[in-house]
Amino acid sequence: MNADAIIIGAGACGLMCAVQAGYLGKKVIVLEKNEKPGAKILISGGGRCNYTNQFASAEQFISANPHFIKSAFTQWTVDDTISFFETYGIEGKEKTLGQLFPDDKNAKDVVQVFTSICEDFGQEIRCNADVKTIDIIPEGFKVSYEKNGKTVILTAEKLVIATGGLPIPKMGATDFALRFARKHDLKIVETGPALVPLTITGKDEEWFAQLSGNSVFCEVSNEEISFEENILFTHWGLSGPAILQISSFWRRGKSINLNLLPHQNIFQLLDEERKSNGKTLLSTLLNRFYTKKFTDALGKFLPLNKPVAALTKTEIDLIEQTIHHFKVKPAGDKGYDKAEVMRGGIDTNEISSKTLECKKIPNLFFGGECLDVTGWLGGYNFQWAWASGFVIAQHI
Repeated sequence: MNADAIIIGAGACGLMCAVQAGYLGKKVIVLEKNEKPGAKILISGGGRCNYTNQFASAEQFISANPHFIKSAFTQWTVDDTISFFETYGIEGKEKTLGQLFPDDKNAKDVVQVFTSICEDFGQEIRCNADVKTIDIIPEGFKVSYEKNGKTVILTAEKLVIATGGLPIPKMGATDFALRFARKHDLKIVETGPALVPLTITGKDEEWFAQLSGNSVFCEVSNEEISFEENILFTHWGLSGPAILQISSFWRRGKSINLNLLPHQNIFQLLDEERKSNGKTLLSTLLNRFYTKKFTDALGKFLPLNKPVAALTKTEIDLIEQTIHHFKVKPAGDKGYDKAEVMRGGIDTNEISSKTLECKKIPNLFFGGECLDVTGWLGGYNFQWAWASGFVIAQHI
């Protein structure tokens, strides 16, 4: 046996698992396909790494079994994440909505924490290691990988698959975990890109494209959920935090609703303006809330050059509909290249929620993004990765 466990994938979950196993005196070998560990950590938050969220709970996750992650989140809490990083010199600073970023450090420092501890414990991280086969043997698992054209074979009693999901193929993302799961008849919940920009085509395409670069604070909703944050117009459709959030709940053929003025009531604003200065043009009123470019674009739908006192009831209804109930029917999304995470994955019913061990294959563990656990935008997916890595380490 080469180690107590082999961990495939040196992302957030795999690295945390290796470190926590080290604390418990267990020897692991981590196999990473990329040249460096923590590829996705390094690009997260624009290289700053939004490493957790103060409000993380099961409520901000999408899964066919919403209760699945509760056990892991009890075993490893947000406070555990915060104090773990503080111990190694990374102090959290809240940006917005509970998102924690390193105060005076960045994503490289986050990865450095893990690689340093692994070094201290003698945990090996082998990069450029492309796993080719996994065989289940009486003693555990035999893993064969290629590195620099050579084949290397390792054996261990326990195996951890933490290879992530499908987003950002150029960062080395693969369907490794899903392929392995299918091969062994584990159920898969249908996968798709999540936290992903949405595209607009057809007759509305030009209208959205002309606004490229404009950002508007919105409430974005569908019949299931709503989010309040900025949306960003792009030359191919919509992006920005609120759009990424709703994308996880959007399916092709469905519409989303944009409330372009969520904390105001346009009826009231028009009424007050009519009483104080009825000669004010509708465009002047709207320019108080939006860029001139955005107001001008609304001219496609609204009588911008009319004084508010002269607006008819039909026009006021149209203004209310446009400002508070702007319907958008996206054509699609930007795919895994631009998605932050994957929704769906290995069915959590195949996995023990307490240990993250596979029910059908003893001593095999899955953690992180390859499971059917998808967090909102804002550090939630990292919290799941750290928690699942910790939980697995207790049982390998």
